[in-house]
Amino acid sequence: MTDQAIRVVVNGALGRMGQTVLGAVKADPATNPVGGADRAASTDTVAVPGGDPVALTRSLADLLAAVDADVVVDFSSGEGAVQAMEAATGAGVRVVSGSTGVPAGELERLGAIAAERGVGIISASNFALGAVLMMYLAEVAGPHFDYADLIESHHEAKIDSPSGTALSIAAAARAGRDTDFSYNEPEKVTLDSVRGGSLGGVNVHSARMPGRMARHELVFGTAGQTLTIVHDTINRDCYMPGVMAAVKRVMSLTGLMVGLDQVLGLRDPAKP
Repeated sequence: MTDQAIRVVVNGALGRMGQTVLGAVKADPATNPVGGADRAASTDTVAVPGGDPVALTRSLADLLAAVDADVVVDFSSGEGAVQAMEAATGAGVRVVSGSTGVPAGELERLGAIAAERGVGIISASNFALGAVLMMYLAEVAGPHFDYADLIESHHEAKIDSPSGTALSIAAAARAGRDTDFSYNEPEKVTLDSVRGGSLGGVNVHSARMPGRMARHELVFGTAGQTLTIVHDTINRDCYMPGVMAAVKRVMSLTGLMVGLDQVLGLRDPAKP
């Protein structure tokens, strides 16, 4: 990578995450926002927090034909991410995507195209450094405890329960074990589903209420002791250090990398 600032385009630039990414890219001296794409675009520019407006189009492919870009940052949807990766790799541009819901097999197909083009794609379901570290610590601690409960709380408008992050944390806790966690079976159930859902023996409980963005609390238990790991998300700024780390890492990547844990060096890319 040269000393020139990394030129970044944001797909989904009019959304709240898109605006936060544009501001973070502008604030980092190693990066520079050069454009945005959004299906809802009705003007030819988009505001950049802390900077001058940049070009805006409805079509990412049209934007990449009009501006010089090194990286596309995508926060759209599963369908939007596939289209963004196809447009970017076709133009020889790298991709960092936080979109979920990409159909099975599509990431591998797009990663192969990126490798042929000599560019990289980083796809991660969560860019919060603390959440990624929590999953890593859950996998390390899981084999040493007998029981596990996970309580996740989000704002009242969240559409899924439990959260995708909660499922990933529970799966990570189970991943390092040979067997499921022990699971308390109450002799008397006085309220249906009071024990929550279960993934690998991890009891998962969901709370939804105003005044909270996201909180995940994992409690391990064994004879005479418990271990609690908690991660709180206060606002969307929490994702930006991870996004910016991925933007810089993708500049030296060829092919596909899945998960921020690899960007942070927590997992060997050669291992599943």
